[in-house]
Amino acid sequence: MIQEQKKTCSPLTSLSCFTLYLILPQTNIRMKNQSCDKIIPWEQLPPENLTTITEFLLLGFSNLHEKQLVLFPVFFCLYLVILSGNFIIVTVICLEHSLHIPMYFFLGVLSVTETCYTFVVLPKMLTNLFSVRRTISFTSCAVQMFFFLGFGVTNCLLLGVMGYDHYAAICHPLCYLILMNWRVCRLLAGTCGMSGFLISLLGTTLVFILPFCNSNKVEHYFCDISPVIHLACGDSYISEFIIFICGVLVLVFPLTFICISYGFIVSTILKIPSAEGKQKTFSTCASHLTVVVVHYGCASFVYLRPSRITSSKDQLVTVTYTIITPLLNPMVYSLRNKDVQIAIRKVISWGGSSLKTI
Repeated sequence: MIQEQKKTCSPLTSLSCFTLYLILPQTNIRMKNQSCDKIIPWEQLPPENLTTITEFLLLGFSNLHEKQLVLFPVFFCLYLVILSGNFIIVTVICLEHSLHIPMYFFLGVLSVTETCYTFVVLPKMLTNLFSVRRTISFTSCAVQMFFFLGFGVTNCLLLGVMGYDHYAAICHPLCYLILMNWRVCRLLAGTCGMSGFLISLLGTTLVFILPFCNSNKVEHYFCDISPVIHLACGDSYISEFIIFICGVLVLVFPLTFICISYGFIVSTILKIPSAEGKQKTFSTCASHLTVVVVHYGCASFVYLRPSRITSSKDQLVTVTYTIITPLLNPMVYSLRNKDVQIAIRKVISWGGSSLKTI
């Protein structure tokens, strides 16, 4: 029967049958490929299937609902304490000549960078706690990430430099003024700032050159690397790898350097004969170590892992190094450091006497 049909087929019909025979398998293969869970490179997608994202929606703390009204006064008060505390430290260091030494110079620079660091994130977060529309434009998100990473990386590098300063002051006191002269101090502070913003520029560029054509909902209260790069619809493995290497350079190397420095510092302190000298030196180092442990510990939890991996604890940990660490800096250094306490009393007494004369 089949043979009879083949014999009766006209040449045109035979050509049609042959064409269907060629097309159908390719169609089946294409349908199979579409059914597979393979990632199609975004460059191969047609333009009509790409949706350009012009703004992001920050969802941080939105799951807390009415509890956000409680968070606002808490975070607002902490922000005021951060601003006032760091302002007091910078003012006292500038006015009191006895604090014009490298250790307090770096402390003043750290206070300035941490004030800017919190200013990049906290005002927007406080606004969003009271706002229904929690959007941030694409450009503003990139700018926020750039400055946040810039000041954050600068802080990490400054803490490493402060560790070296303590090492030079305690282990090599006779050569301290040579090792840490004002030219070296300015050079180290400037290098920390330039390196911080260059690394930030690299990280921000690697994130925002990726295409964003999926969701625009950022599961965070500001534009951080991990929640933003999670929304990218292109292949981000190269960007993630470079960002991870930068994280290792910024976090692991300075922390290792600080640990080695404090190993020499502890061995030197144990050789000090007087108990009062040991206590004073330990008190100076303990304030720095407290900030180092909190800052590096929380930052390492967030950044020393692939950027695509997110955790429900990220927001809580980020609150620690965006609010608690800048809060610890003025409190720890003012409460544990007698020189700063004496200088604050002097500045207050000067202010009181000047008001009386007026």
